[in-house]
Amino acid sequence: MTWNPAQYLKFDGPRLRPAVDLLSRVAMEAPRTVYDLGCGAGQTTALLAARFPRAKVTGVDSSDEMLSAARQTFPELSFARGDIAGFSPAPPPELIYSNAALHWLRDHETLVPALFDALRPGGVLAVQMPRVEESPRIRELTSLAGDPRWADRALGRVQPGPLSPEAYYDLLAPRAATLDIWESEYLHVLEGKDPVVEWSKGSGAAPVLAALEGDEQRDFLRRYAASMRDAYPVRADGTTLLPFRRLFIVAARV
Repeated sequence: MTWNPAQYLKFDGPRLRPAVDLLSRVAMEAPRTVYDLGCGAGQTTALLAARFPRAKVTGVDSSDEMLSAARQTFPELSFARGDIAGFSPAPPPELIYSNAALHWLRDHETLVPALFDALRPGGVLAVQMPRVEESPRIRELTSLAGDPRWADRALGRVQPGPLSPEAYYDLLAPRAATLDIWESEYLHVLEGKDPVVEWSKGSGAAPVLAALEGDEQRDFLRRYAASMRDAYPVRADGTTLLPFRRLFIVAARV
């Protein structure tokens, strides 16, 4: 899967706000080793480096395109290509941070406890994931991906989404010294033509579109745009409002 950093960063402001909110709830003074899992184009890695200037901060991502953009924008920071699903750091870090990445992976019943157990004693796992599976944007994306013409290629590429907050509590509470789980719904104010489609092209719709050919892509986007205009109408001031629920987890080891 090829990610497009320029498309993703069209909405870097609203995409970064939850990352800032997550970091504000990490009550650590001076961790020595920090990993930013699913760092993308490096904005969150830069936030972590600024917050913890004495720490060794490493951004990890599986996309060569995103890592190239990150290294170009933040040449002073450290980035590495890696698979989050098999992430096993050595030595154990004090902080594993992940903003809007883990929801792309399955088997959280195994993944999340493994990441938590990879921490040093007293370490913190801080995670933010979109929880938008029931939004009109993702429901329509799933419906269109299921078109018989391309379902065998596209439907399996729709983001699976996270577990319920209660499921993460059950996974982490027996292991954690402290555990904070909450949800926030942001109201992102978007501008431009078909901004919800443009937002999705940089995130949830990107893997689906990558599975389609030229005419298929054009037909898909035409139908998706028409549906999104109905679901998220342009306001009187010309903006479009995108409600966006996000799930946050901050868990500290004993």
